[in-house]
Amino acid sequence: MELIRRLPCRITAVSKWAVWSLPRRLTVFVLAVVTAYVAAIGIAAMFTTFTEHDLVLFGVLLTCTAIAVELSRRAKERSGWDKDVQGVWEFPIVILLPPLFALLAPISRLALTQWRVSRPPLHRRVFSCASIGLSYCAASLAFHGLSGLLIAGSGGGLRYELVWTVLVTFSAVLMAVVNKTIIFTAIKGSDPSARIRPRVLGREPLYNDSAELCIGVLLTYAVAGNLFLAPAALPVVTLLQRSLRHAQLLTDSRADSKTGLLNAATWERESAAEVTRAVRTRSPLAVALLDIDRFKVINDTYGHLAGDQVLKEIARTLSSMLREYDLAGRFGGEGLYILDEPEAALSVSGALALVSIVARASDAGAQFVIATHSPILLACPGARIYELSASGIEECAYDALDTVRLMRGFLEAPERYLRAALD
Repeated sequence: MELIRRLPCRITAVSKWAVWSLPRRLTVFVLAVVTAYVAAIGIAAMFTTFTEHDLVLFGVLLTCTAIAVELSRRAKERSGWDKDVQGVWEFPIVILLPPLFALLAPISRLALTQWRVSRPPLHRRVFSCASIGLSYCAASLAFHGLSGLLIAGSGGGLRYELVWTVLVTFSAVLMAVVNKTIIFTAIKGSDPSARIRPRVLGREPLYNDSAELCIGVLLTYAVAGNLFLAPAALPVVTLLQRSLRHAQLLTDSRADSKTGLLNAATWERESAAEVTRAVRTRSPLAVALLDIDRFKVINDTYGHLAGDQVLKEIARTLSSMLREYDLAGRFGGEGLYILDEPEAALSVSGALALVSIVARASDAGAQFVIATHSPILLACPGARIYELSASGIEECAYDALDTVRLMRGFLEAPERYLRAALD
């Protein structure tokens, strides 16, 4: 009776899962992958015989995985697409143990990551676990299936070692292909304009994948001879993980945090290089500048969060229209600027030009704190004016400022003011 009484509450809780807010096709795809993963575990369990050696090896490698996660957890995870190399510890499980162990391997690592490192929506973590588990299973089945045919007939010595290495490398590549196919299918389902090729075939991703594959193969070979050599690889894997985080930080330092486009400094540097290249090779070059009309109205009416979404959508649309080698950057953006009497070095026309610059930068989200006595700068559109007097700091209207009233009076009757000053 207690179970029946709690059933409506549990159904309500399930209906609030974040997975149901995804596009319908993506929801179906995520559930299909997770269902296939659970079914694969059930089927593999029926054909698995447990031995002491397999359980000890499984435990040692999972312990190394947990230690590696703890050693690198301060680096945190990036939101969105993120890459780590902790799968290095699970690759020997894929090659040396039955497929069931390969299916179960990512569960403990991702559960520990969810608990100790970061907590994204649970359905993302479960989907990642299912994707990794299925890719491990595919690689394990491929290796064990082919090894029975090829390694058994290869004899011993160098030929055996060559065939073994080729099969292990083939299994690693197959594992990466299956995992990336599942993950990137989900990414495209969530965002059809997402650019997959740079994340797969870019120089840095290929280098990181190759490094992870090589260390995984070496670790597998070492553990196959002596399973207690696994802890000796902890410093190497930790160093690789930190180098990967360093590369990700360099990538982030080039991008604008709101739009993902190149930031102003990177865009200037990259565009200057493109201009130099075009001049040297005498090839055509095109530069297009976009300005968002009435962007300040959007910020003032709907708030800056809505304005940020507008910027992201424009950046996403722009990126989807460009070729792989085109450059798109955000030239400008928000910031805080403090100016102390800038009119001292400016003519009247220079002060007017500065007002124009300030107004445009403010529309893009920048903020200015200006200490000035210039009626021209004080007239910046939308400025909040504070006057420092004997009674303290008070907000003041433009027309009530002493500086403005004195300047207007002087322009209307300069002789009277000059006479008063010279007498």
